[in-house]
This record gives sequence, C-alpha cells and structure tokens, in this order.
Amino acid sequence: MSTAMADNGSDFDPQQAATLLNQTTRQARRKFEPDPPWQLATRAVMALIGYGALWLTTRGQHPYMYPTAAAAPAGILVGAINVTVVTVTAKRANAGVSGRSRLRPAEIAVITMVMVAVFAVMGVLAGLGVSDSIVWGIYPAAVPLIAGGLAAAGVMAARGNRRVAGTALAVAAVGGAATFAGPSGAWLVAAVGVSAVMLVSAAIVARQHRA
Repeated sequence: MSTAMADNGSDFDPQQAATLLNQTTRQARRKFEPDPPWQLATRAVMALIGYGALWLTTRGQHPYMYPTAAAAPAGILVGAINVTVVTVTAKRANAGVSGRSRLRPAEIAVITMVMVAVFAVMGVLAGLGVSDSIVWGIYPAAVPLIAGGLAAAGVMAARGNRRVAGTALAVAAVGGAATFAGPSGAWLVAAVGVSAVMLVSAAIVARQHRA
C-alpha cells in the first residue's frame, strides 16, 4: 500500500506532514488574527495623524482654549480609515473565530459604558466651569486612553489574552504620561505614545507569525 502511494507521488513522510501542518496553521492564524500587523500599523498611523492634528491646532495657545476646527479634516480622514479597517477585519474575525479571539456582547458593553462615562464626566466638568486647559486639553487627551486602556486590559486579561492586555495597559500608560504634559503637550504625547504602542504590538504579532 505504501509502495503504491509512493509510486503515485502521493506519499507524505512525517517531516512533510509536519511542514504542511505548520504552513496551514500559520495561514489560518494570519486569516483570523483579530489584530493583524497591518491593522495595528494602520492604527499607529491614525493615532499619529489624529492626535497630531489636534496638537498642531493647540500649539502656542496662550491661554489654552481648545482644538480648533482646523483638525476636522484629519478627524474625518481618521474616521474613514478606521471604519474601513474595522469592517474588513470584522468580516475575517467573525467568520469563524470563537473563544478568546472574539469579544462577547457583555464585554463590549462594559468597555462602551466606561467610555460613555468618561465623556459624560467631561460634560459635567465643562458645566461646572472647570478650566479649558483641563476640559478641552488634558482630560480628553489622557483620560479616554487611561479608562479605555484599563477596561480593555481587564477584559482581555480575564480571557487569558496577555498580548492584547499588555497593549491595552501600554495605551493606559501613555494616557498617564499625557496628564503631565500640559493641555497642548498631552495631544503630542498621545500621538507619539499610542503610535509607538501600536507599532511595537504589530512587530510582536508579525514575529509570532514568522515563528
């Protein structure tokens, strides 16, 4: 039987079978990886453009007021890119991935509620007459990164996804650093910090794919 298969060129030795299995595994991982390197790299560019544009419109404001409408084109561009990236990735990630690779509705709800609360508090601060440097500077640049990062880190750590949890903690740390950079500098720290975190995460995922 084995001789007949070999004569027909269809016999696989154990090494060939292992090689084929490894190749198939890598292909499946690339297809269903919820945060593929290209998406993380795209997010790095979006962070640099979006936060960077906000920083440019606030640089040199004395006293500090808020990001001006000049940042709107960058915001529209970032939003369009983000929708495209999320849509493309969702089609792949939701096609057949289960377990810890997909967020459950309850987990999405938790993270969403945290972010809604963050901006609700921002509205309260504005209503109370808190200074513009906090309400339109330090707070929106830093606090969403801290709160969102910690919430996402908690969810992913509970699911055993250490890489994504670590990335989320790094984003929260960037938010913490931004609180010490002043109302305008906070946007610059967010731009550079979040972009760097995404690029490092992309490099880690790419290295895992090659391993």
